[in-house]
Amino acid sequence: MSRIVEASLRLIYDSRGRPTVEATVSGEDGGEGRAGAPSGESTGATEVQAFPAGGVPEALQRFRSEIRPGLLGLTIDDQAGVDELLHRLDGTPNFSRVGGNTATAISVATALARAAEGGAPLWRSLLRPGMERMTDPAIVGNCLNGGRHAIGGPEIQEYHAVASGRPPDSIRAALEVHHQVGERLKRKYPGLALGRGDEGGWVAPLGNVEALELLAQACADVRDRLHVEVHPGLDLAASEFYREGRYVYRERSLDRDGQVAFIAELVDRFGLRYVEDPIQEGDFDGFTAVTKAVGARVLVVGDDIYTTARDRVAEGIRRHASNAVLIKVNQVGTLTDTLATVDLARSAGWKTVTSHRSGETPDGWLAHLAVAFGSAGLKCGLLGGERVAKLNELLRLASPPGT
Repeated sequence: MSRIVEASLRLIYDSRGRPTVEATVSGEDGGEGRAGAPSGESTGATEVQAFPAGGVPEALQRFRSEIRPGLLGLTIDDQAGVDELLHRLDGTPNFSRVGGNTATAISVATALARAAEGGAPLWRSLLRPGMERMTDPAIVGNCLNGGRHAIGGPEIQEYHAVASGRPPDSIRAALEVHHQVGERLKRKYPGLALGRGDEGGWVAPLGNVEALELLAQACADVRDRLHVEVHPGLDLAASEFYREGRYVYRERSLDRDGQVAFIAELVDRFGLRYVEDPIQEGDFDGFTAVTKAVGARVLVVGDDIYTTARDRVAEGIRRHASNAVLIKVNQVGTLTDTLATVDLARSAGWKTVTSHRSGETPDGWLAHLAVAFGSAGLKCGLLGGERVAKLNELLRLASPPGT
């Protein structure tokens, strides 16, 4: 078995220009993996801590003094052993000593090195039990931004084009919706300097429902023209506008029952296929009410409520709180922890959606995870090099050389 003969961790910057880390792991048989760790802006209260108190400098110091010596000599195909070492050296329940981003970068880099030594793509080495071939995740593409990701936009955080089918058709359809949304905004606000948010979605002074109307029209036009199933979806990030027991929009203020009814109205009126975080992250019962109301016809996806943590997903399954879970490796820190959550969700018949973060790196490995997990969706944004990198990698996987 090949052993790890070199490992390094360095400072890099994410798509928001903020510091993060990138790891490189090398095996004695020549396999090398390199992975950068993204960072979130709208973060769940129960996800691991991205960096120790001293930030990236402290993370680098701990890597040099504690983690690197422990990694050297471990077998490169022992993913669980590498990830267990990271937990043991950290010694806290939330990676607050070494940082969840440090753990993520090392864990994914190890998996990439193992795949390189085996001469196989990463997705194949992580393919989940019972899966025999590559599947095509729908593209969940951010077209309009609001909330924490875009000052001046709606309270709802993300408006998505959800495009299914084979790449490149699904990718083209999602991108066409984004372009159409931009053209419609230019006609609606002539002379206004329109911008884009952290994840590449347009930012405009739209109301919450007004923005969804515009997106739904763009989806319908592209669907009719390209004959690709592309429909609107939302990530509400409801915790961000939940205040003293109410969901506070500029147009209305709703209690839990009102919020559930509002979500059901949007699903019915606009044909939503995807609804993420419609209820604040501490309210399992509220999620259950939404799933009971609309779960038969739409993916009800939990992010902040689960933060990719297996025990929280287990609680959600027990309560029938949703029918899908968002998967972000750096919410739990390692691939081993992530795979445990994915396998639990799959065993319960739930869907997974593999997701980027708002502060991304130009790595392509996320596309491999979406394929390996058999995810119903790849949520990675649409514009910006760090987002397009994931889409282009999915295209490479769907059309390998010689096909």
